[in-house]
Formats: sequence, structure tokens, C-alpha cells
Amino acid sequence: MKIEFPEGKDALSEFLLFRDRVYENRSIRWPANLANGLALLMRETAGSEDRTFRPIVVRDGADIVARTVAVLDTRYNRHWNERLGHVISFEAMPGSRKAVRLLMDAACEWLQRQGAEAARAGCLGTTDSPFVVDDYESLPPILLRHNPPYYHRLLKDAGFETERGWVDYKIRVTPELTARYESAVEAARRGGFEIVPVGQVPEKRRIPEFTDTFNDTFRNHWGYAPTSETQFAETLSSFAPLGINELSLIAYHGSDPVGALFVIAESTSGAVVIPPRTVQDSERLNVLGIGVRDAYRGRGINLAMASYSYLELIRRGATWLSYTLVLDDNWPSRRTGEKLGGECRASYLTYRRNFRN
Repeated sequence: MKIEFPEGKDALSEFLLFRDRVYENRSIRWPANLANGLALLMRETAGSEDRTFRPIVVRDGADIVARTVAVLDTRYNRHWNERLGHVISFEAMPGSRKAVRLLMDAACEWLQRQGAEAARAGCLGTTDSPFVVDDYESLPPILLRHNPPYYHRLLKDAGFETERGWVDYKIRVTPELTARYESAVEAARRGGFEIVPVGQVPEKRRIPEFTDTFNDTFRNHWGYAPTSETQFAETLSSFAPLGINELSLIAYHGSDPVGALFVIAESTSGAVVIPPRTVQDSERLNVLGIGVRDAYRGRGINLAMASYSYLELIRRGATWLSYTLVLDDNWPSRRTGEKLGGECRASYLTYRRNFRN
């Protein structure tokens, strides 16, 4: 076995398309996104800001058997005053224990040379998500990860330990819930709040207000790093075909933005499906991220924003909805998900390897 550090479009394309080989026999899956992956790793996208990437593969003969990208995110480390590295885009073939240990040792050695004291796997904003631990067959919402069960053994054998747990909520639409959503939106209106789709906010204010509000509401959320205006603008542009400008919202009290909601509609038309498998209605799920400024929490704004967006999704024909990922111990958010009618869809884990050990 040998370690390589791919560079250039051809080598990075092979790196990215390895994902499709790992999951080629999975009955339903999200395919590799070659264009977005290349843009990120070749630093042609706002998602590369303040980040240094080191793609790594392990080959057995001519074939790649494991891959990852070591990342140093200086914005994250400034925000949290940490010296943390990340390993993202991890994929590996079955029976690759030795290869994964070589891979992760190489990634962690590189991160140590950059000054990091630990590496995290499975949590870097929309770039990398936690590892599913109990539902290995369903198709998750587009920004969430599907992975085989053996990944947990490989990561632990490579020196990682469980750092945090997450839960993913889904909701089956019913007339009773629809009425509940309408009531929540009306209650917010009576309380003096206005909920405005991002696309209806004047262009000059749209990105600055959404960015500032979202970053402020998530500033103390574990694992979150502030997002730049350029990154949010790029996100709104790239996901425009999935309705992000109509479904994502800013809540106002007077002229003050007090809450932000990020929503992407379901996009299962882009999934790879092997017949006779079909996409189930319960897999046609949106992505959601919600935040309210501290001074306005406990006043139903979170329920109202989610309800507003859910009603628009229902109007478009959605029969299932997602509240998406929530930290295990974030009970205020978990209770919001439950009030919206959510039930646990799947559980996830984020891992950490401390270099001092």
C-alpha cells in the first residue's frame, strides 16, 4: 500500500469519483458531485476561504482503497480559540483497516505540522456532516451523509473516539399539523413579527442581514464557524433551483432582523436508484437550519419561521418534511422539532482524534 497526495484536475477527479465506487451497490445513494468538489479543492469557490486542504489517498496496487481531505480552517479556530484540524470527505472500501490507519496517520501528521492539536471527523458546516449510526438504508436529505456500518470500526481503529451525537428529525404532513403551522405563523404576526422570504428582501440588504443574523444566532453553537457574506451569496445562488430564496427566511421585529431560517427543498431527482428500489415519499426531505437571536428566544419565532417554510413546501406537494440535524443535548431545538411534529429519523456521530494520545 502507498500514500499519495493528489493534485490537479485529473487526480482530484479520480479522488472525488472514488465515492461512487464505494457505493456502487447501494440501492439508493447521492452520487459524487464532481463540479462542486473540484471547485472546493482547487480553491475556485467561496467555501475555500480561510481553509487549507490536503487531499490524501491510499492505494493498494493501482486502486484507491481509502481517501480523505485534511483541512485547517483558520476561521473556525479564530472563532473558538482552538487549534483543531478536520478530516472531511472520508470514504473507504470494505476490509481497508490497514489502509485507513495509514490514511488517518498521514492526515493527522500533516495537521500537527500545521499546529493542530486534534482532528475532527464528521462536522464542518455544509462541507462535511456526521456519520449515520442506525439507518444505513434510507436516503437522507441531500447535505447529510450516508455511510456503511463498518466506517465506525475503521475510524475507531484509526484512533478516533466519539465526540458528539446528533439526531435527525422528519415529519409526516397531516391536516392537524398544517393547521398548527398556520396558527404559529399567525401568532408571530400578532406578536409584531414579520417573516420575509430571503428573495423578497431588497437585494442591498439581503446577504448582509441574513449573514449577520445567522452567524449571531449560531455563534455559540458547537462546531459552527462564521460564514462570510460571499459564501452565503454563493449558496443562495447555487441552490436557487431548489427554492432556497423562497423557502429561506428572515424574521423581523420592526426593522430589526431577529431570526434566520435556511431551507433547501428535496432534490431526490438527483439520487442514483437501482431498480426495483424507488424513492420513498418519506425520503423526499428538505434541509433546514434555524436560529433566533438570544433576546427574542422563547417567543415562538422559531416555530413560526419553520411553519412558514413548511407551509410553502406543503403547497408545493410535500408529504414529508425534515427538521434536519440537532445535537443530542440541544433540548430547546429538539423540543421545537417535536412541537413541529418531528420524530427521530436517524442518529449520527462526530468523531475526534487527540494528538497528545
